[in-house]
Amino acid sequence: MDWQKIKLGSWGAIGGAIVTAYLGFNVAGWMTNGAAEALAKESAAAAVAERLGKICVAQFNRDTAKSQKLIEMKDKDIWQRGRYIDTQSWPIMPGDETAESGVSDACAKQLSKRS
Repeated sequence: MDWQKIKLGSWGAIGGAIVTAYLGFNVAGWMTNGAAEALAKESAAAAVAERLGKICVAQFNRDTAKSQKLIEMKDKDIWQRGRYIDTQSWPIMPGDETAESGVSDACAKQLSKRS
């Protein structure tokens, strides 16, 4: 047996495995199970907030002072609009005592599109 060839082949295999793993995780989109679960939870939370944001807009439409409040909201910086909506009762879903996370921001984004 030629130990030099075996040694070279082994280092080649190790190097190939490292390059494959690096390219797979950084270029090809591979991810660990934990990262996939975190991404799924984040996507689900964003979808729920977007959906509940539509209910928030519907509750905004029932507000008698909605025109004035829309102007007040639009006068605020973008990052403050969600906080402004938190002070209203629109993002609180029927039967809940507090608003779900992200609903106020989703509602603000939808209301900001209005003229």
